[in-house]
Amino acid sequence: MNADLLRVHSEKIREKILVMITEAQSGHPGGSLSIADILTVLYFEQMNINLKDLRDPDRDRFVLAKGHAAPALYATLMEKGIVSEEWLGKLRQIHSILQGHPDMKAIAGIDMSTGSLGQGLSAANGMALAGRVQNKDYRVYTILGDGECQEGQVWEAAMAAAHYKLDNLTAFLDFNGLQIDGKNSEVMNINPIDEKFKAFGWNVICIDGHDFEQINNAIEEAKTVKGKPTMIIAKTHKGKGVSFMEDNAGWHGVAPSKEQLNAALKEIKGGN
Repeated sequence: MNADLLRVHSEKIREKILVMITEAQSGHPGGSLSIADILTVLYFEQMNINLKDLRDPDRDRFVLAKGHAAPALYATLMEKGIVSEEWLGKLRQIHSILQGHPDMKAIAGIDMSTGSLGQGLSAANGMALAGRVQNKDYRVYTILGDGECQEGQVWEAAMAAAHYKLDNLTAFLDFNGLQIDGKNSEVMNINPIDEKFKAFGWNVICIDGHDFEQINNAIEEAKTVKGKPTMIIAKTHKGKGVSFMEDNAGWHGVAPSKEQLNAALKEIKGGN
């Protein structure tokens, strides 16, 4: 693993996230920036993706359960060369392939259309179970939001994943502690989230969600676990990489101004 190269990718992904949201004057910067490092490791270090056949039945699958963070996925797909950067300024426009939530019918590199919180883990379960039935060795990855874990369907899916022993499923929890209305602990406390997933029969790993080595090692560990799915609880910062956005719930769904964009880009390029 080349951490320096991954850092370059993650910085470019963050830049693209901010540019597209600013151009659209609509979108979710906070939760998109918080998962940029996880997506970087998945797409540039771990996932088996056939760039010549994006529907390859043997490819690894990814489900963005927190679909409102679509700019992070779009930026990653652009950085990977799957989506043309010609679309960068067309987020959330009519007839654009970059809608407010991922659309698998519009982009071949997207494995599941998401947006309704709580449903992504169920879809990932289905993909993982299908892989077993078809004797495929692909792996399924998903990223959930912490506020999303207030949805009951997440826990139905968690129970099912453990019941069916889906050890080809690895989920990340973007645990930044904030949602649109404020702190998770005040809106609807999900803690102790690690003990809850353990009680549901999952292998649980807790990491720093901005440390490439920890992210990569957690994925490698998940691959060795047999008989149960793995939940990687990634402690992150909402708005990571931009000081005036970090750990601020107000940036959940607010687009930056052009002046704020320039300041943010300068900060990201400066490595702060």
